[in-house]
Amino acid sequence: MASTYTGLGVELQATGENAGTWGTKTNTNLQLIEQISGGFTTQAVSDSGDTTLSVSDGSTGATLAHRIIEFTGSLSGSRNVTIPIDVQQFYVLKNSTSGSQNVVFKYVTGSGDSVTVAPGAVKLVYATANDGTNPDIDDCGFITASSTDTLTNKTLTAPKFADGGFIADANGNESVVFGTTSSAVNEIKVTNAATGNDPLIAANGGDSNIDLAIAPKGTGEIVVGTGSADATITSSGAHNLVLDTNSGTNSGTITITDGANGNIVIAPNGTGVAQAVDGGDNTAAIKIAGKESIWVPASSMYPNTTNGCAAIAQVELSNGPEIKTLDFDKDSDEFAQFAVAFPKSWNEGTVTFQAYFTADSTNTGTVSWDLQGVACADNDTINVAFGTAVAPTAKAHSGTANDLDVTAESGAVTIAGSPSTDEEVFFQISRDVSEDSLTADAKLLGIKLFFTTDAANDV
Repeated sequence: MASTYTGLGVELQATGENAGTWGTKTNTNLQLIEQISGGFTTQAVSDSGDTTLSVSDGSTGATLAHRIIEFTGSLSGSRNVTIPIDVQQFYVLKNSTSGSQNVVFKYVTGSGDSVTVAPGAVKLVYATANDGTNPDIDDCGFITASSTDTLTNKTLTAPKFADGGFIADANGNESVVFGTTSSAVNEIKVTNAATGNDPLIAANGGDSNIDLAIAPKGTGEIVVGTGSADATITSSGAHNLVLDTNSGTNSGTITITDGANGNIVIAPNGTGVAQAVDGGDNTAAIKIAGKESIWVPASSMYPNTTNGCAAIAQVELSNGPEIKTLDFDKDSDEFAQFAVAFPKSWNEGTVTFQAYFTADSTNTGTVSWDLQGVACADNDTINVAFGTAVAPTAKAHSGTANDLDVTAESGAVTIAGSPSTDEEVFFQISRDVSEDSLTADAKLLGIKLFFTTDAANDV
């Protein structure tokens, strides 16, 4: 019977074979076994196609009959190194090729797994020969200090980073950089969260109370949110939200500014109020820009010279306050005027109003009030026309004499001219009898004039 050979070329001599050469063949086999268990060789990798490794039966020259294989050569692209489909062995592979290209170690045929050895990397692989048509080559996870490797499902308990060391992104760029402090006892703790809860970045360590410092670089800013939604800073639970400078000492200011044409909104919830605190026990409400009102009593108005209402009358009632009224006739439109100098905080826009009136009558008819205005600046003529009159919904009298009637708030009244601060605004109020039905004089008590501010004061 003739000799046979293993997948790596070791000769298995038959009984009675190779008379006179048995010792030589045995020595060759022992050399092969030594190479297979720990031998080193180099293998030049072709840049023009696959490099096919084969077994030389009964010879020590085959690359595959070595445990450690170093790949050499200059490559312009990723190249394959193939092995016979029946080889079963552990290999230590090193990619020492130039050109920064991968070497792929695989079986010559089939679709089984292969192992990619990156430039400069060292891999421990196992050629399994586990399938007659599609055998696998397994990556055993051998890692060196200089290799580029992927770790999956590995637990790192205390990896160390040099001062300035970093975690890189998939492109090798710095993603998180670590700085060091001698004898550090405090650190950052990052905790993930279950569904419905928030992940946590927290100060952690040996001290009882630890601040969490976030510092931009240079003139950079701390930006909250991604731009796809409102950015909200919220305290946890029922705790207060506190902003201070240098732990509350007198060393800086807190400045809140808006973006281009943005608003700053301070909106207490429920019955809460916005307050300013002087550092002691004294508090004061913060004046917030927005809608405000002025009460203009009838006693501050005067009837028009033409088609004017009755002159101001003081009425003594049987009980309580005496009232001063301007009486507007039921049969024809009558007018009265007044003037207002708005504060500098006025936004110079439109106004609205509510009319307050009564009637010495039991009639339940409605009353319709109109308001129009015009603004006059310093050195401008006062001889100008009023703007368009605007009326709130006609208000029905209660049906009881001397009951107070208050209209709904009107729509926007546009003031004629070019309204601005430091101007006097003249108003004209009238009763439009074509739009109401009260069969008695309407006695105007005054109006509440609403306007909008865009500043907290008149500085």
